[in-house]
Amino acid sequence: MGSYPFEEIEHKWQKRWEELGLFKTPEVPKKKMYILEMFAYPSGDIHMGHFRNYTIGDVVARYYLMNNYDILHPFGWDAFGLPAEEAAIKRNIDPKTWTLNNINISRATLKRVGISYDWDREVITCNPDYYKWTQWIFLKLYEKGLAYQAEAAVNWCPSCKTVLANEQVEAGICWRCKSPVTKRTLTQWFFKITAYAERLLNDLDKLSEWPENVKIMQRNWIGKSQGAEFDFLIEDSNKKFTVFTTRPDTIFGVTFVAIAPEHPLATELARGTPYEKKVTDYVHQAQLKTEIDRTSEVTEKDGVFTGRYALNLISGERVQLWVADYVLPSYGTGIVMGVPAHDERDFQFAKKYQIPIKVVINPPGESLDATMMESAYVDHGIMLNSGQFDGLPSEEGGKKVVEYAIGKGIGRFQVNYRLRDWLISRQRYWGAPIPMIHCDDCGVVPVPETELPVLLPEEEKVDFIPKGRSPLEDVESFRRVKCPRCGKMASRDPDTMDTFVCSSWYHLRYVDPHNSKEPFSKEQAKLWLPIDLYIGGIEHATGHLLYFRFITKVLYDSGWLPVDEPAIRLFNHGMVLDENGEVMSKSKGNVVSPVYLMDKYGVDIPRIAMLFAAPSDKEVRWTDEGVRGATRFVNRIYRIYEQYAPTLVQLPEVSNKKWLEQDLSPAEQRLYRKLHQTLKAITHDLNTLEFNTAIAALMELLNQYDRTEINHKEFLKYFLRSFALMLAPLAPHLAEELWAKLGAETPSIFKVTWPEYDPKAIHEDEIELVIQINGKIRARQKVSADLSDEELKNIALNHEKIEKLLDNKKVKRVIVVKGRLVNIVV
Repeated sequence: MGSYPFEEIEHKWQKRWEELGLFKTPEVPKKKMYILEMFAYPSGDIHMGHFRNYTIGDVVARYYLMNNYDILHPFGWDAFGLPAEEAAIKRNIDPKTWTLNNINISRATLKRVGISYDWDREVITCNPDYYKWTQWIFLKLYEKGLAYQAEAAVNWCPSCKTVLANEQVEAGICWRCKSPVTKRTLTQWFFKITAYAERLLNDLDKLSEWPENVKIMQRNWIGKSQGAEFDFLIEDSNKKFTVFTTRPDTIFGVTFVAIAPEHPLATELARGTPYEKKVTDYVHQAQLKTEIDRTSEVTEKDGVFTGRYALNLISGERVQLWVADYVLPSYGTGIVMGVPAHDERDFQFAKKYQIPIKVVINPPGESLDATMMESAYVDHGIMLNSGQFDGLPSEEGGKKVVEYAIGKGIGRFQVNYRLRDWLISRQRYWGAPIPMIHCDDCGVVPVPETELPVLLPEEEKVDFIPKGRSPLEDVESFRRVKCPRCGKMASRDPDTMDTFVCSSWYHLRYVDPHNSKEPFSKEQAKLWLPIDLYIGGIEHATGHLLYFRFITKVLYDSGWLPVDEPAIRLFNHGMVLDENGEVMSKSKGNVVSPVYLMDKYGVDIPRIAMLFAAPSDKEVRWTDEGVRGATRFVNRIYRIYEQYAPTLVQLPEVSNKKWLEQDLSPAEQRLYRKLHQTLKAITHDLNTLEFNTAIAALMELLNQYDRTEINHKEFLKYFLRSFALMLAPLAPHLAEELWAKLGAETPSIFKVTWPEYDPKAIHEDEIELVIQINGKIRARQKVSADLSDEELKNIALNHEKIEKLLDNKKVKRVIVVKGRLVNIVV
């Protein structure tokens, strides 16, 4: 008997699945299951990270198919964006050619992997039939006042020569090219995601099947702060400004105010004064620093005095006005009150620049001296030096201060969010054009829906080289257009949309991908949404996963969707590492190609190796030994069926027999019990995506099979049929072949209903107790299944072999895993 002939078998069954339309989505589901993996960015062929991600989704889809669900399991391509454009420029070709060629290569590889996708529902975001509806979504947000244009200090990547959303800046560097990000003031388009901040935050509590760490990351990113706003008056003027604080109880302790360098007030205050050049130079230098450098706790805080003062309208005191780069324009109003005695950052700043320090909160039962303080006192306590609020507990006093300010018209309670509006303008060619027109007479005018899509101009007319402005600005045939309102000549908006806009709604297009009249029908949305299981990397927690929740809520509010959250369950898979524990990447030259593995081993062997190597949500270290182990396992299974199937194929089907009531030998009965214990365990593991333990359970079952003499051929056929069914979601090509060898009554094993375990069989009168010393197996003993932990512990310690091994050793503790093992730690 030879090895598993993967080429012949995999080709045969993939062809059969296509002929059967096995993965075609039903138009009207009776019991729906929408399974979705995050779609691919086509930067080349798929890699092992993709292979793992898509295999996880495929196992689940096949399992639910066998549980009689109607499956929607689509796939597509996140095809716009910077990486494709950069790669195309490097190769002196246009981005469309580069992107579509990569899609063709990756699609062919995925089809070879045999993933259970309904390819009739494929979407490609750079095709006009898709980005027409991306532009439609832009217009819907514009209609609701959620898309607007504004001049703002924005994140600028000098390498990519484009702006970036806050979520695309990671520790002060560009998410794509890793260059330090600076600031520029530009007029840009924004989506008003902050209007949904409270719902995005509160509705996280509804997402009971999302990982808690993702929800924590989103809560922190949204960053709700409850506090107050106070107005200050600029000395020698009638101009006021507002600060936000979470500690209104410290308002009497303000000795300076710090302004973000990006704030217009920063340069305005010093204009025409001896301090103007100093402030202007400082503002310029501050904008060259990364946000992480500016806010780091270990970086020494610096700033520049504007030469101006403001009046604290609560205390009546005169305070200094400074520009300081530790203040960010994205927090509160971009201006903070400096309270050195009660904020460590302000304390260090005041010490450095000899700014007065005023104590206004004492610890209970103590009295602070500002001249003796070595650090700020940041806890709550008793108010002092605070006028009529002296002696109040600071938490109570803070509320009374705000109420006083409200009465005077100089303050208010306020909730702020760290979340900023989503900046979606990009000064690049390869993206969905923003469907807006700028008219000298009418202002900014939306493109009529009937004129969508606004097509990207043909590539040969465009110079893609980034110049700090959109290449579309220089394409006269694209820019010059008649105003839809007045008919005069006007200009199209030259910017394209952030590619994250495309991916914020792709899950919706899949439910109705060929609809040319609307992005999707509301009827299809009701049938399929929300996503039941969404699979992808945790790196998208505060980017894509926030955006697609936002767009879902907007379309729900507009009456387009039946749900306001996109996915019931989210699963984050772990990364794939090489043998040295480093993340696989092309730049490191340590990538293992799925194509290479399929050429050498077929699909199911690398699939088993990947699923078995680690829990699905943990990092996996890819090793040759893992593939060799999977090869041995697959070949072992295949040879068993090759040996026995010819003699069993003519036997009648035996799946409904009550085997415990048959004349089975004790060994056969134990194997039957093990079979159903395995079935129960695997059913649990497939529901929880714990595929490594599912495969381990099959290996254990096979080991017991090897130790069992089976005399009943009908029972042998029953066992082998059951084994093939459990194997099917994990190794689909192999399982199909095994099923056929046994005389399948269905055209595919995936047309067979997932088996139910026998409740009577899973309870054992006896178990085999494994006894370990320091984790190494030293003995086994048959014991009653009903023994307590204490009884199991005593049996282990009094075992003849164990007593000898423990001689002259000190037992530190005894660990009992009920029904399985006792581990004695010495």
